[in-house]
Amino acid sequence: MRPAQETHERPFAFPTSHAATMKSMGSHAVFFVTVHPLAAGLWSARLRALLQRVREAAVTVDGRTVGAIGPGLLVLLGVGKGDSEDEAIALADRIAGLRIFEDPAGKMNLSLLDTHRAALVVSQFTLYADARKGRRPSFIDAAPPDEARRLYARACEALRGLGVRVEEGVFAAEMQVSLVNDGPVTIWLEQPPPAPNR
Repeated sequence: MRPAQETHERPFAFPTSHAATMKSMGSHAVFFVTVHPLAAGLWSARLRALLQRVREAAVTVDGRTVGAIGPGLLVLLGVGKGDSEDEAIALADRIAGLRIFEDPAGKMNLSLLDTHRAALVVSQFTLYADARKGRRPSFIDAAPPDEARRLYARACEALRGLGVRVEEGVFAAEMQVSLVNDGPVTIWLEQPPPAPNR
């Protein structure tokens, strides 16, 4: 697990924080401001989706198929701390409109909406694994289960509202996911948090 207070130094020509320290460099003074990684944008919890273009995919729980599709997208969806309903809706819109299916010329130019293909959406908190230190990944940036369940459901609802046929896994269950990746094509999406009001 990463240290809670790990920081990074960035150079500034003048002090912008009470945390600033001055270091002498010849005849010049350079100020370094201590910046917390979250504030610096180095690590941030944001809605994440791993998309796999598939010929078919299915999810089973306790030996029973709970969701299955033919050609379309397998969407592994992760919710991070601080994510919002607006971000879930925006990510659903990006997934539905992403042009990663081939047109008659063989170019990636068509979306789920263009091709009327389906999405199998599976909750996946392990997309927030932090394995930079040690051998056991940390998942502290993943949202609490109740919040993750709510935003996962909201993203699925938003996809359906756009006209996509959506199949689902079972939230928080032990699932077995099978798929035939078409291409292979695998794409990582993150939905940036909204810009702060100024």
